[in-house]
Amino acid sequence: MMRQVKGEYSLTWVANIAEIEQSSWDSLAKPLKTPFLEWEWLNNCETSGSAIAQKGWQPCHLTIWRNNSLIAAAPLYLKGHSYGEFVFDNQWADLAYRLGIEYYPKLLGMSPFTPVVGYQFLVAPGEDEKLITKMMVAEIDDFCDRNHLSGCNFLFAEPNWQKRMEKQGYRSWRHYSYIWSNQNFASFDDYLKMFTSNQRKNIKRERKAITKAGLELKVFAGAEIPSHLYPWIYKFYSSTCDKFYWGSKYLTRKFFEQLDPNFSDRVVLFVAYRLEGDPDPVGMSFCLRKEDKLYGRYWGCLEEYNALHFEACYYKPIEWAIANGIKTFDPGAGGSHKKRRGFPATPNHSLHRYRDRRMSKILNHYIGEMNAMSSAEIEAINNELPFDQTKIELKI
Repeated sequence: MMRQVKGEYSLTWVANIAEIEQSSWDSLAKPLKTPFLEWEWLNNCETSGSAIAQKGWQPCHLTIWRNNSLIAAAPLYLKGHSYGEFVFDNQWADLAYRLGIEYYPKLLGMSPFTPVVGYQFLVAPGEDEKLITKMMVAEIDDFCDRNHLSGCNFLFAEPNWQKRMEKQGYRSWRHYSYIWSNQNFASFDDYLKMFTSNQRKNIKRERKAITKAGLELKVFAGAEIPSHLYPWIYKFYSSTCDKFYWGSKYLTRKFFEQLDPNFSDRVVLFVAYRLEGDPDPVGMSFCLRKEDKLYGRYWGCLEEYNALHFEACYYKPIEWAIANGIKTFDPGAGGSHKKRRGFPATPNHSLHRYRDRRMSKILNHYIGEMNAMSSAEIEAINNELPFDQTKIELKI
């Protein structure tokens, strides 16, 4: 722990979030739209053995105090690799290698393993946010210099905070994810009216395939989730990683078990069962909700069923979202097949600053071209959405 005093403020680097009282941290995090910067989620990442130094995620959180009151915080990690970030900076690591620069370790701001827009500094209401931001950026710069880090990167930045950080000299790199938005739909059938006739038929056929396979989907949210289902989340998550994403099993069994009961109010499960009455689920998608936002995180199945992935990860969550006043649904990373099922490509941004002048010069020179290419890709994707253009107004 390191403390630097600047006037009435003291800045402290914290080696694990458990050193901060939960109520103090959450007084900053709970007002935000995202659930992924709340104390319970971040502490679970650490205490479960998921985001720890031995796995290349060394917690190194920056906090600002006035007397004994926490007034600002930044969840940060020293990274020895780029795994689990979902912003692929391989070209920058390769460039650093060619220039003879040590790219790792680097300082990273994000919620571990969570490619969801919303990262920002946590600042108490009523504080001078411009001043606090400037102080934190200066301290981060000093920290990178003192520890010979290549620089600092913030991923999936909250849009308004992104603009503030650009004024502090960070360069913004544009990416995209697939986000569903609720345009005041009365029902799932109302939502289907947005699609072309052929795609409406395709979606209906995929949904009927679930019943034909002898399956039904049940939804459990918050306190209604049976405790015995939490270990199943890991089982399905692990199965999917083993099948498709070898080497990306970032979260431990303990992480999912510790969601109950302290974070269960955020959890929504879409669980597939056999109609014949087998008590064990055959598939599941794991989502989180905060206010009017729904986030799809992981899914898995133990047996392959036609269209079960689409039903558990897209259709049933959308149906539930409409019925429960959800405004946006982020189904998770990857998957161009999402656009066929009503998820437009939506921009998000990461923020970058490198200590080495050569790296900074190259970043500044090429980032505009890179962002233009990303914008063109987003436009091309959305031009191919299977929507009836007379009934849709994309809000990107």
